[in-house]
Amino acid sequence: MRQGYARSLAGFSAATLLLAVSGCTWAQSPEPATDDAQMKETVPAAGSELVLIAKNDLAARLNIDSGSIKLTRFDEVTWPDGSLGCPRKDMKYKQMLVNGSLIVLTVDGVDYHYHSGGTRPPFYCPNPTPPVPGDGGGVDI
Repeated sequence: MRQGYARSLAGFSAATLLLAVSGCTWAQSPEPATDDAQMKETVPAAGSELVLIAKNDLAARLNIDSGSIKLTRFDEVTWPDGSLGCPRKDMKYKQMLVNGSLIVLTVDGVDYHYHSGGTRPPFYCPNPTPPVPGDGGGVDI
């Protein structure tokens, strides 16, 4: 029995030494995306269509080419109510959590916020309010 223990200990030591010599390192988290090409890798497939809708709308609003619009942020979020983070004073909204998206586009250093949620496509939001922090567990309406 003592020989089996010695063989196991030797095997474990050899494996540990092999890992140490091979240069294993801890994986580091990737750098944040900084341009459209990198952002495309981080935007889910369904989000790509939402970003395209938002870019086309902003290009029409500003009368510019959509190629000059930078995608700064895309997040799948939970909005605190039916206003989708863009409440108007003269409106009342369903008081329920709603799953949606937050898109921030930038042109010449100015950020433009687009929100979507439920079945509503992205729309420009001039006075945005923040989504629910963390995973709010909203519903798809």
